[in-house]
Amino acid sequence: MRNSSPAVLLLTFVVACSISTALAQTAADELEPAAFETAEEEDRILVTAARLDRDLLLSPTAVSLVDEEALQTARQALQLDESLNRVPGLFFQNRYNFAQNLRVSVRGFGARSPFGIRGVRLLVDGFPQTLPDGQAQVDGIDLESLASAEVLRGPSSALYGNASGGVLSLRTQDGRGLGPEAQARATWGSFGFQRLGVRAGGQFDEWNAYVSAWDLRYDGYRDQSRTETRLLNAHLGRELGAGRHLGLVLTVADQPIGQDPAALNRDQLAVDRRAAGGQAVQVNSRQEVSQFRLGFRYEDTTSLPGELKAYAFVSQRDFKQQLPSTFFPSLIEFDRDFFGGGLQYTDLLDVAGPDTRYTVGVDLARQRDDRRRFRVTPTAERAAQTQDELQRADNGGVFAQLDLGLSEQWRAVLGLRYDRITLDIDDFFGERLGSGRRNFDEFSWTTGLNYMIRPGRQFYLNAGTAFETPTFTEIKDAAGGVGFSLDLEPQRARNLEFGLRDETLANLDLSAALFRVHTRDEIIIVAAQDGLNIFDNAGRTRRDGLELGAEYRFSERMSFSAAYTWSRFRFTEFRDATSLFDGNRLPGLPEHALFAELAWRADSGWFAIADTLLVSAVYADNANTERVAGYGLINARAGRAFSSAGLSWEAFGALNNLTDREYFSNIRVNAANGAFFEAAPERNVFFGLRVGL
Repeated sequence: MRNSSPAVLLLTFVVACSISTALAQTAADELEPAAFETAEEEDRILVTAARLDRDLLLSPTAVSLVDEEALQTARQALQLDESLNRVPGLFFQNRYNFAQNLRVSVRGFGARSPFGIRGVRLLVDGFPQTLPDGQAQVDGIDLESLASAEVLRGPSSALYGNASGGVLSLRTQDGRGLGPEAQARATWGSFGFQRLGVRAGGQFDEWNAYVSAWDLRYDGYRDQSRTETRLLNAHLGRELGAGRHLGLVLTVADQPIGQDPAALNRDQLAVDRRAAGGQAVQVNSRQEVSQFRLGFRYEDTTSLPGELKAYAFVSQRDFKQQLPSTFFPSLIEFDRDFFGGGLQYTDLLDVAGPDTRYTVGVDLARQRDDRRRFRVTPTAERAAQTQDELQRADNGGVFAQLDLGLSEQWRAVLGLRYDRITLDIDDFFGERLGSGRRNFDEFSWTTGLNYMIRPGRQFYLNAGTAFETPTFTEIKDAAGGVGFSLDLEPQRARNLEFGLRDETLANLDLSAALFRVHTRDEIIIVAAQDGLNIFDNAGRTRRDGLELGAEYRFSERMSFSAAYTWSRFRFTEFRDATSLFDGNRLPGLPEHALFAELAWRADSGWFAIADTLLVSAVYADNANTERVAGYGLINARAGRAFSSAGLSWEAFGALNNLTDREYFSNIRVNAANGAFFEAAPERNVFFGLRVGL
């Protein structure tokens, strides 16, 4: 498929849909036609990431739902990629560097970010984790109590504002509808991995509660990669009457040490792939974080004709990071306040026809960072201060969405959103060159058409726009790290997508999405110097892609699932001061990625699961001169759940990278001095034991 064109892929897609239709018709000849609305309630899969709750087969967009079994069964719970690699269109990097954070890319958006999640809207329990300036981190997510994950791929700005790639919505266990339970879990593994945790909660009459707490310690595969993290996640809720619920969520996380091993160049890799790079050991490069989030959520379906949802939250994050060098101001500190809230109202709209709904709402958020930066001596002592500034970002957004029931088979969705985003920096240091203010007024729209070919088979088409403003980091670094850039513009994208879902074939579910995204003024790293990633608008890019998903059930005990992504992401117009990059691939992103899993679960409680992840080569630079080979991984898990002495037990073990493949968990795009590579662990194991009441 190296030279496959979008036209060829579209033809393949149409042929596949036609074959699927013919096979399904043969298998369903004896079934009576029925409207989709007659499906049994327990067979319906609801998705919520698009803000207007819908059945999956009525959603005109590429959305995937990962359930608790896939998220939790014998997982090491080191990072999100363990359970979300099964979603087509997603690509993860930086799993083993706990000072730089996991990087998530959706349809290529977010891959360039050197500082966590960028270009993807992140929600946890309905509360935004993405800051008004567009950044997000995953180090405060309770992976031990994850109950579901929804991934919406495609234009999301009309739904949530500042994001191009999509939405990642995670929900942790809150105890609602759950019988009271309590359990303890311990996991041990290679490279000094240890996690001890407890969980307890359930439904108690009109109250629901759930608490999850754990302690993680991990020495890491490479030198200077040790981390320690502690987290508490607590839910408390109460039914206030029929259809009314009030919930409280508290999350507290503390990472006293998260070391940064930095990246290596090819010569350093040849000597010792496990070594730390730069001056990481000399200065003890690391991250120290403490944070909390308190959120309130209210749902009401009875007081008004429609449904009202409201949320409010406040969070605080204290951060300190020592970068692996003394050649530039490498000690960063900030104290962050992040708070906000929103309202959403949904109701039927009788004047527009049967089964038509609308939703309107508002989101407000403020980010306030008190930032400082220092030089350090060769002995890692704090020296001269080089930054003292207050960064403020405000985001106010209003949105409306209409879900039109045109007939029993046809539905249409229209959405519109307006955002006002203000980035303001007060520089209190030196000549105050870093002060400045930028206002961004952005309109986004989305529209979709859904056709139910027959119950269980859906075809959809959608189009929309999306945007990403520059973050504070990008605005500063675009001006050389000392000024305030007035030239860096938001990137804007136009999206078109065709899709199919089919659940009518015997024991087989299929999904496919074909998309094209045109982006102008894409914000990318164009160079790295003096410890800074220099950003600029890259003219224009084009993303073409095909995403395929399948799940086949051999029997009640054995199943097979797979996800394949083909990506053709190119610069169409981009040059820097010295070079022309038109036609080059976007760095850091593979053209092909395949995930496959075979799972066996017996009635006796035994289970065995094997999966593989195949990733093709990527480029590490805009010029496409540094090619990084692809890799293939095989992982296996097995265990047994049983009851004994009045307790429930689960014992499990896992083998990661079974073939002992050498590969890279992260590529630092356009890094200075060829230091692109962060090596991943070779063959490694972990074991776990869970006991519950």
